[in-house]
Amino acid sequence: MATDTLKSTTGAGGATAVRRLLLENGALTALIVLVIAMSALSGDFLTTDNLLNVGVQAAVTAVLAFGVTFVIVSAGIDLSVGSVAALSATVLAWTATSHGVPVVVAGLLAVVTGIAAGLVNGFLIAYGKLPPFIATLAMLSVARGLSLVISGGSPIPFPGSVSHLGDTLGGWLPVPVLVMIVMGLIAALVLGRTYIGRSMYAIGGNEEAARLSGLRVKKQKLAIYALSGVFAAVAGVVLASRLSSAQPQAADGYELDAIAAVVIGGASLAGGTGKASGTLIGALILAVLRNGLNLLNVSAFWQQVVIGVVIALAVLFDTLRRKAGAAPAAAGASPGGKGRQAGTYALAAVVTVAIVGATSFLHNGSSSSTDPKMGLSLSTLNNPFFVQIRAGAQAEAKKLGVDLTVTDAQNDASQQANQLQNFTSSNLGAIIVNPVDSDAAGNSVKAADKAGIPVIAVDRGVNKATVNALVASDNVAGGELAAKTVAEKLGGKGKIVILQGQAGTSAAREQAAGFAKGLKSYPGIQVLAQQPADFDRTKGLDVMSNLLQAHPDVQGVIAANDEMALGAIKALGAKAGRSVQVVGFDGTPDGLKAVEGGTLYASVAQQPSQLGRIAVDNALKAVQGKKVGAAVKVPVKVVTKENVAGFTG
Repeated sequence: MATDTLKSTTGAGGATAVRRLLLENGALTALIVLVIAMSALSGDFLTTDNLLNVGVQAAVTAVLAFGVTFVIVSAGIDLSVGSVAALSATVLAWTATSHGVPVVVAGLLAVVTGIAAGLVNGFLIAYGKLPPFIATLAMLSVARGLSLVISGGSPIPFPGSVSHLGDTLGGWLPVPVLVMIVMGLIAALVLGRTYIGRSMYAIGGNEEAARLSGLRVKKQKLAIYALSGVFAAVAGVVLASRLSSAQPQAADGYELDAIAAVVIGGASLAGGTGKASGTLIGALILAVLRNGLNLLNVSAFWQQVVIGVVIALAVLFDTLRRKAGAAPAAAGASPGGKGRQAGTYALAAVVTVAIVGATSFLHNGSSSSTDPKMGLSLSTLNNPFFVQIRAGAQAEAKKLGVDLTVTDAQNDASQQANQLQNFTSSNLGAIIVNPVDSDAAGNSVKAADKAGIPVIAVDRGVNKATVNALVASDNVAGGELAAKTVAEKLGGKGKIVILQGQAGTSAAREQAAGFAKGLKSYPGIQVLAQQPADFDRTKGLDVMSNLLQAHPDVQGVIAANDEMALGAIKALGAKAGRSVQVVGFDGTPDGLKAVEGGTLYASVAQQPSQLGRIAVDNALKAVQGKKVGAAVKVPVKVVTKENVAGFTG
């Protein structure tokens, strides 16, 4: 009886210990489960190249998140880190390349920019009494705007000496991973071993009690947000180094990933808890998720759903952990706690290696499909034009027996670089890329070239790298044709406005150049205003509504795509197609319907489905060793009410 009781007690104690271990290390447990699951589901996941890819892809988010950890531990929030990262990188590139400032000094100016942005945030919060959400939201907008102003909306080439931060050491160890580790160690040191670190926990735990105990809360907040700015600046430089250029729209939305990494890592948005190791694990979880879902050919739309669910579950788990009485994730409560934590991490590593090693046998000797495998990375799928490219590519792939994986970069050059890295490490037969930015895609295409993988560019070219073929219609020629179409419709005289694409993208720059070139032949055409509407229908509506207030006598509109043209038509109301002639770009289904209905005078159609079809066809030829042309031009065509019935796209 006593023996049975002892066994029962021991078993219950063991179960309780395991349960407590899992509760106290939920993020680590989730990372282990993810690694094991991805290893079992994809034979391409558990390779040295791909695991290094995961590290590189986690680096920028992790460095941003380390800075955000300081803020969240002190019960604050920082929504500006993504914009501050872009601004810091822009300052470095602008001062070093445009003004000849020594690179070391330019780098210091980038860091000072991050500190200045953080100090402004801290001042507004500590002394201006603004809620952290509002203060940092304002800085998000200011920093992004300054980045666009300084760069003129165009990427600035990064100094070669700094671009080495995006390279590898010894040909295999990525520098961004080393930067991530160094910044993580600094963050852990600040949180666990410094006065300001202890102040963060005190302020986050109970700000009033911290103040009454003699802590200078306002000055500490200045320092905390300044530290966040420093980490944001470093992250921006690393990101720009990977892309070999400072992109004014870089790191857009990264603040949400950084906050998610901190929360997934066990920190509480209420403040008082959080640690650098947990943040690193949170960043790795996001990177593993995106990497694995890309390898498994999961839609980018579903990837967002999955990541949102993971964040919600992380917060729910934190709530359950607190109810269960698990220890909070504060930095180094005791030496014994640190030793136990180190032992936990070591045990986790051993278990992961053992299980992953076992699951890898699932893929040994297994024969994959004999169909040629290709990857298609599109700049965005939030635009009918690129959706049609995908449709044409998928239809041609099905016809030719090609296994095609399609990814969506969501107009993020860094995310596209990650996707191209994944394609390269998966040893695909060929890669088709529709670059977010022609300069930023260069390094990733070089890596594919080095691996012997043929690369086909579609719609936009790739700068500073070699592609097997460029399948595109000429954006400059198309813009020139659009300008000519509206000018001739107005009889060579009239007042027009131009709705430009997203600032900083190569497509927007090329189309704008085409519009300007085309209008030179028509001195009677007066351009009243040119404003970006980001290729978005809603923004096209808003921008056109605003322009009508200032220019009610407008007679013509040129829009850089059909979506913006359709938004402009909505703003114009009964004027569209009557007193105001609107010309769009792309020849999308909705645009063609508007042409047929008479509200859209014309659309310069690039036949996107043909672009996708021809790109896949040329990629297969390259895989088979056949010769492909360096440039395959798909002609643009002006579609009006007279010829829309016979146009198929």
